[in-house]
Amino acid sequence: MKKIEAIDLFCGVGGLTYGLQQANIKVLAGLDNDESCEYSYKKNNGVNFICKDVSNYDFKAMKKMYSKGSIKVLAGCAPCQTFSSHTFKVKNREKDVRWNMIDHFLRGIKTIEPDIISMENVRGITKTQVFSDFVKQVKKMKYKVSYEVVNCADYGIPQSRKRLIFLASKLGDIPVPKKTHTKENHIPINQIIKAMPTLKSGETCTKDKVHKSRNLSKLNIKRIQQSKPSGTWRDWDKTLLPNCYKKESGQSYATVYGRMNWNKVSPTITTQFTSPSSGMFIGQLLPLVSNILVKQ
Repeated sequence: MKKIEAIDLFCGVGGLTYGLQQANIKVLAGLDNDESCEYSYKKNNGVNFICKDVSNYDFKAMKKMYSKGSIKVLAGCAPCQTFSSHTFKVKNREKDVRWNMIDHFLRGIKTIEPDIISMENVRGITKTQVFSDFVKQVKKMKYKVSYEVVNCADYGIPQSRKRLIFLASKLGDIPVPKKTHTKENHIPINQIIKAMPTLKSGETCTKDKVHKSRNLSKLNIKRIQQSKPSGTWRDWDKTLLPNCYKKESGQSYATVYGRMNWNKVSPTITTQFTSPSSGMFIGQLLPLVSNILVKQ
């Protein structure tokens, strides 16, 4: 049986690498230009971390890493955070370097000629000319292509998170995996993190430094206390409303200061999840004790 070997482009701290290893795929290396990711990547995965800028990286060297006769997998999640309307136009694609990451991923494909390509990305990219051009180029290289926007909750993740899954293969059809969960049996938050210890405001768990509570003001504590599960700032007394929410322009921010429903999957977690004013990121709350919020 042939060995399956993979390389992870734009690897970050190694979430994709970890998943590939869980599927018994040998990961040869991960590449990213952020040196702060190196420690976590190596610590969690035990894989070589290449700290290089992909825009000037020589993929010929990467091609040589694969064993002769192995099934070569090239995987990655090219950063694409740009989604204002002007970026969807072909004439503007070069104006934002973040779009070019897809082009560099394509350059790696052309040089390495992997048997299988795997890419995960934001769902909005499917509406762009950049993605359409990428798909056309991959098909032109005789790959069988499939892609679909999926919800992670349909695959056993306790979070509603929609992402593009793109797969391509020279070995035959490669469909996007079927859902493992229906909406009726999505895994709720409480099944996953209910065992975590409760914390006071501003406290960090001594056994798990990642588990911490934000240091909240007394005013924010009162606001959070009045937020119902699946509720928002609209549940508060008017005396607690910031001035911006009293204006018509502030009415559209419906989910800020929102309380997650412990019996459902969480909403999409963003990079600003540590701030209750950024979305529906508040967990379970216990009563106030000496004006200190206790949360779990």
